Amino acid sequence: MRALFGQGPDGAGGPGEPGGPRRPAADDTGRFNLSAWAIRNQALVFFAVVLATLFGVLAYSRLGQSEDPPFTFRAMVIRTFWPGATARQVEEQVTDRIGRKLQETPHLDYLRSYSRPGESLIVFTMKDSAPVSEVRDTWYEVRKKIGDIADTLPPGVRGPYFDDEFGDVYTNIYTLAGDGFSPAQLHDYADELRGVLLRVPGVAKVDYFGDPDEHITIEIPNAQLTRLSITPQQLARAINAQNAVTPSGTLTTAFDRVFVRPSGQFTDLTAMSDTLIDINHRLVRLGDIATIKRGYDDPPVSQVRTNGRPVLAIGITMQTGGDVIQLGKLLDAKTAELRARLPAGLELVQVSSMPHAVSHSVNGFLRAAAEAIVIVLAVSLISLGWRAGVVVAISIPVVLAVTALCMNGFDIGLHKISLGTLVLALGLLVDDAIIAVEMMAVKLEQGWGRARAAAFAYSSTAFPMLTGTLVTVAGFLPIALAKSATGEYTRSIFQVSAIALVASWFAAVVLIPLLGYHLLPERKDIARETPPRRALRKLRRRDDAKTRRAPLAAPRAPRFHDRLRDCIAWCVKRRLVVIGVTAALFVVALAGFALVPQQFFPSSERPELLVDLRLPEGASFEATLREAARLEKTLAGRPEIDHLVDFIGTGAPRFYLPLDVQMPQPNFAQLVITARSVDDREKLERWLASTLQNSFPAVRARVSPLQTGPSVGYPVQFRVSGNDLATVREIAEKVASTMKADARTTGVHFDWDEPGERSVRFEIDQQKARELGVTSEDVASFLAMTLSGYTFTQYRVRDRLISVDLRAPQRERVDPAEIVNLAMPTPNGPVPLGTLAHLHNELEYGVIWDRDRQPTITVQADVRGNALELDVTQAIDRTLAPLRASLPIGYRIETGGAGEISGKAQASVIAQLPLMLVVVLTLLMIQLRSFARVLMVVLTAPLGLIGVVAALLLFGKPFGFVAMLGVIAMSGIIMRNSVILVDQIERNIAAGQGRFDAIVSATVRRFRPIMLTAAAAVLALIPLLQSAFFGPMATALMGGITGATVLTLFFVPALYATAFKVRHFERGVRTASSTIEYTWS
Repeated sequence: MRALFGQGPDGAGGPGEPGGPRRPAADDTGRFNLSAWAIRNQALVFFAVVLATLFGVLAYSRLGQSEDPPFTFRAMVIRTFWPGATARQVEEQVTDRIGRKLQETPHLDYLRSYSRPGESLIVFTMKDSAPVSEVRDTWYEVRKKIGDIADTLPPGVRGPYFDDEFGDVYTNIYTLAGDGFSPAQLHDYADELRGVLLRVPGVAKVDYFGDPDEHITIEIPNAQLTRLSITPQQLARAINAQNAVTPSGTLTTAFDRVFVRPSGQFTDLTAMSDTLIDINHRLVRLGDIATIKRGYDDPPVSQVRTNGRPVLAIGITMQTGGDVIQLGKLLDAKTAELRARLPAGLELVQVSSMPHAVSHSVNGFLRAAAEAIVIVLAVSLISLGWRAGVVVAISIPVVLAVTALCMNGFDIGLHKISLGTLVLALGLLVDDAIIAVEMMAVKLEQGWGRARAAAFAYSSTAFPMLTGTLVTVAGFLPIALAKSATGEYTRSIFQVSAIALVASWFAAVVLIPLLGYHLLPERKDIARETPPRRALRKLRRRDDAKTRRAPLAAPRAPRFHDRLRDCIAWCVKRRLVVIGVTAALFVVALAGFALVPQQFFPSSERPELLVDLRLPEGASFEATLREAARLEKTLAGRPEIDHLVDFIGTGAPRFYLPLDVQMPQPNFAQLVITARSVDDREKLERWLASTLQNSFPAVRARVSPLQTGPSVGYPVQFRVSGNDLATVREIAEKVASTMKADARTTGVHFDWDEPGERSVRFEIDQQKARELGVTSEDVASFLAMTLSGYTFTQYRVRDRLISVDLRAPQRERVDPAEIVNLAMPTPNGPVPLGTLAHLHNELEYGVIWDRDRQPTITVQADVRGNALELDVTQAIDRTLAPLRASLPIGYRIETGGAGEISGKAQASVIAQLPLMLVVVLTLLMIQLRSFARVLMVVLTAPLGLIGVVAALLLFGKPFGFVAMLGVIAMSGIIMRNSVILVDQIERNIAAGQGRFDAIVSATVRRFRPIMLTAAAAVLALIPLLQSAFFGPMATALMGGITGATVLTLFFVPALYATAFKVRHFERGVRTASSTIEYTWS
């Protein structure tokens, strides 16, 4: 390598400085010195820094932006239909058969299923530990295994149908509506819009909600069937024979082919009405015996409403890795253009916009980041002086730019986790810079040359700083390796902090020395200072030790350092007292931790409010619609509401990543209310809770804001599972009584009720039926046609197939008691159904929930007021211990809700702590090369808990999952300071200083950089205190770092003196290799 710098006789030489020979890029020991190399190659380094900064700025503009981090939903929905079957039959013949086969699938965590009359739904959930790369392969396995048993399902089963896009998030949702426009017309216009929207860059797919299927209904009175002596099946076959599409042959000539196309297929309702049907050798016009009309699902399956009218909702999803902000801008422009082209009276309204929410969230975090930068700069300038402060200040945007460049390279976007981590890291990324510039400044004040001071700063601090940085990064390692949904959700905490901290170390050993070389004053510059500046500088100076003097005489240390020295010396002399007091504080903190409120994840700061309306099992869609419409009227005119959307018969689509999506149910409705602000949301939430309780007593209502973190549903849940449903329900009643006894719970209920679905048991006299020439299948088909109607052919319109249904008129299918009076055609003539069967009214289960093929009842509840779900869950769980112990074999009570997911999340992180400890111990051993010193540093890690508990209790903040991650990572921050302090003690001893003086002088020397870095880290967290998501973590870190820093400065010296049996009367002796005097007293 080329010579680096010339060094004059006084060691003050450098590049461009007169005197001295040129030396290579190495320090006094002959080892390669990165700081010296940077000064020797200034043009190259400046070029690289400018280039990296420019590319970083460009990379920042290209970072994808979203509300939440990328997250892989490991859930798949499988739906199967078996018309006519009871819930019990569906469970036994469909749900259980499919579930048994699915249990053979790799990576299965659990199966959650419900069986309704005619419908089976299974949610296949993979283990959190399953690699993301194997999710798609698992979905293929699910399809393959169910395909293997499809032919074993009962005849008449439709499906199964698979939904492996269950986790897709709709970034934008619009409603299309207009007075005088039919649902079919809305669908046609929506199709035109869809074609345009799919061409917008970044759009993945466009789905519809509240889009009813169109039907053509042929209503024929029972009297007509009786008069004509024809069965519904015969009528359906006659109509379908004319409308069928069948091959009719092709003529082949010497030159071409000629297709033969017979007529007869229905082209419109008139042609259908004019169809002639052969009935008992008599031609009858269909329109003469039946009423043909075009309509929609009856009864409706689902409906979306705004402003009291049905609408068609259009949901848009974003392509993977896209920028939601950019997509929002493109969609705003495109929808504005489309609105101008819509017919008069047709409105396209945006009701949900993730880009707007993300923009608000990102801007909030960017403001917090800007505030943190200002705070860090202020700390640097005030504590270090303007020159050293400027050196540190310049490094901050460079490190941030490099961090953005690496984030872009690793495909890490901007979202609440990465942005919050950047704010957190701002206080840490100046630590190394402060240490390096402070060491350079000290040496310059002692008369060293700039280049030599920079080289010394590297050789004395670079590797302890690197070890400290890597130890800090290792503190975040459990987050990166946690095999859970929550771990995946928060993984970017590790990624961003690791990138920022490593980048800050390189800046500290390359950029800081280079900037310090040009900006920091040498001793000769100090001599020319004006008296006021000299006085301010002296106030900032610190003496290394009473017995230590620089080569050039230095002014006496300020009085503060004398007092600090005496305090440290007292701690070393009274080491057992200090260690005992510290241990006592730690024990008190452990005991006090039980008083800290426990929380999983806080509520979101978005303005949406969810209102769930659940009617009793068996309630019709019309009943649900009436209650929802009544609530809409109640809410009309409320000043807190910006807009609301009502989803009847189903839950809202996933417009927010952690949303707990509700499955289709006719007795369920969900209102999504968007308030004007978070304050308005909270005010509306309180008003709604009271209104629903007083004005909607027949409805089980729930009002809840959106939650952060993985979706949980009801926060307090306990599952009761077993083979016998009656026993399961009996146990669940006891669990519910225990939950109700806790005053902090509200709305305790089961996820499915007692049998409540009314049914009419049609007991057929099989002997009479055989005498009349009919079967049970004939009776069932007749009833199906009469009461519900059944599809027997399709009407083809362009790219759509419209079902053609045959059924009785409305007046004949509303009263169950009239069934016996219906006349059923038979080969021997029409007979009343009452002569064939007897009716029995009974109740049956409207739904049966299973978990892993066992009937399971979940007892669930919300929490009152400011009560926290984990506190309540843990208290109830302890109360349930005697009941658990007395359960019969095969029955169990499991914790669900926030308690279960929090437990899994914490366990996944804690499982990685041993690996983190191994990495930390390895790094410390490489740096310290001593078991005793390594143990000493590790023992300081738990000290942060003292400040954490004190801060959380003082400010009333809960200890949640994010706070737990911060506390684990804080151990690395604490050990970093201990490493630097212990390393300084060893350097003092190696220089010939007595061990007592070495401990005291090292602590005094490191006091300012340790306090400055702690102050920067703590104060930079202030902007996060107002964040609902990061606020508790910021509070915990501020308290923990503050407490641990203070304790480290007094505890580590005492612990070192105890471990190495240092005597307080040890002094030093002057050696030839040291400029420090030592004496023994």
